[in-house]
Amino acid sequence: MEAKPKINGGGKDGRQNRSTPAINGPTNPMVTPLLTDLYQFTMAYAYWKAGKHNDRAVFDLYFRRNPFGGEYTVFAGLEECIRFIANFKLPKEEIAFVRECLSPTCEDGFFDYLGGIDCSDVEVYAIAEGSVVFPKVPLMRIEGPVAAVQLLETPFVNLINYASLVTTNAARHRFVAGKSKLLLEFGLRRAQGPDGGIGASRYCYMGGFDATSNCAAGKLFGIPLRGTHSHAFVSSFTGPDEITEKSLKSQDGSRVCKDFVSLTQTWLSKLKRLSLSEGVFGETNQSELAAFVSYALAFPDNFLALVDTYDVMRSGVPNFCAVALALNDMGYKAKGIRLDSGDLAYLSCETRKFFHNVEKEFQVLGFGKTNITASNDLNEETLDALNKQGHEVDSFGIGTYLVTCFAQPALGCVFKLVEINDQPRIKLSEDVSKVSIPCKKRSFRLYGKEGYALVDIMSGENEPPPKVGQRILCRHPFNESKRAYVVPQRVEDLMKCYWPGSAEKEREELPTLEQIRNHCMKQLEHMRTDHMRRLNPTPYKVSVSAKLYEFIHFLWLNEAPVGELQ
Repeated sequence: MEAKPKINGGGKDGRQNRSTPAINGPTNPMVTPLLTDLYQFTMAYAYWKAGKHNDRAVFDLYFRRNPFGGEYTVFAGLEECIRFIANFKLPKEEIAFVRECLSPTCEDGFFDYLGGIDCSDVEVYAIAEGSVVFPKVPLMRIEGPVAAVQLLETPFVNLINYASLVTTNAARHRFVAGKSKLLLEFGLRRAQGPDGGIGASRYCYMGGFDATSNCAAGKLFGIPLRGTHSHAFVSSFTGPDEITEKSLKSQDGSRVCKDFVSLTQTWLSKLKRLSLSEGVFGETNQSELAAFVSYALAFPDNFLALVDTYDVMRSGVPNFCAVALALNDMGYKAKGIRLDSGDLAYLSCETRKFFHNVEKEFQVLGFGKTNITASNDLNEETLDALNKQGHEVDSFGIGTYLVTCFAQPALGCVFKLVEINDQPRIKLSEDVSKVSIPCKKRSFRLYGKEGYALVDIMSGENEPPPKVGQRILCRHPFNESKRAYVVPQRVEDLMKCYWPGSAEKEREELPTLEQIRNHCMKQLEHMRTDHMRRLNPTPYKVSVSAKLYEFIHFLWLNEAPVGELQ
């Protein structure tokens, strides 16, 4: 599987034309045209049987409510959708399987038709991946023959739902942790299978995490890898006598310490004069010390120790410091410690004090700033609590609650028909939130004087776009009393063409993961903090133009059945 699309050349403004070499298929080989619901094929047959399969249709993919009780979402999964559509083809064996699943009365011509679908006449317009997005605004607009586009519904929704959910979850964790903290995704072992694990690593990185423990994701996507040892490594040692190779060459290669174990023991003796919060420490666990020494001998340039196997302050931290100081004698700098249990706020503060005491006592420049990493089932709420309590953690390793999106299991994207054969269509419901916004639309983001986004506005495709300095009436799609004038200082056209079908149009280049991540970080910076906060965030305004508002309600009244009283 190749993670990055092989796209060469391109047109102006970073856009690509149709002569560009083919895009590689989806990252996950299970993403094929059969990754869909049966009713997509039954509808395709019914369209074909009725002679409607080539009717030109427009579908919107959007969601109705922001996740996690928040007021924003981060859009992700677009690249995988483009990879899918660029390689859409049902091979003979898949068509044979569909034939078995459908009614034996289905005509042979339909299966010949399925074999010829390649989405060359489908167009995909979308908001840039990594963008902050909001309910009702189309993330993607898919145009093409109705039967062909119908077959894209389930895979597209599948590829967007989890990707956007976990990216949003990662962005929320980043917002609470703050820009200065290192965020590490440690969720592979708790993810929903290998697919969830690989996707989580990719989209957590996109949402603002700095690294992952997932080696496969590191290889596929170029995400930085981080990791140290587990409690099993520490408890596997019984004492220093197990260490047979005790020598360590200095970092510059100029000298050799023949007994690094003894050097560490010497430093441990010196450390005993330093006090802890509960007095001086006594004898540390020697099997733990042996594990730390062994790990340092294996990775002198990357020594990071898990210090809570036996006792953090009476054993783990002093043992780490002894090894770190011995490494310092040989020209190396220890990376830090990891706390995986206990009162993380208290332990991190006490550890920081001890590090500062070591620096002051032994004149080891910078030792007080040695990295402290915390893990242990962290989530957005615990990060917030740590901030309020006060802590000295530099890095957070977050797993279960992050990758499983424990606080909310699904985003709830939908895929709705909004136009067919140039005729706008609407889906009505007694629940107003489920009423669709009809017709082919354009979407714009309007920015205010301070550079923050004020409102997203949708308008009909043929309406003139909003202009900077122009007074624009923005209306709530369904509530007539909610309306406001906006004079934008900047206008952003949200929808770009990412797959032009047979039309002679240029398409946007698919950015790298690093570029998407940077775009995401910039987008989040342009959102007001009151929209981002955890408690009672301010809802972001999504609106329609005055003309589109009138048309929605005209079509609504036109399509809604009229009752009759007896």
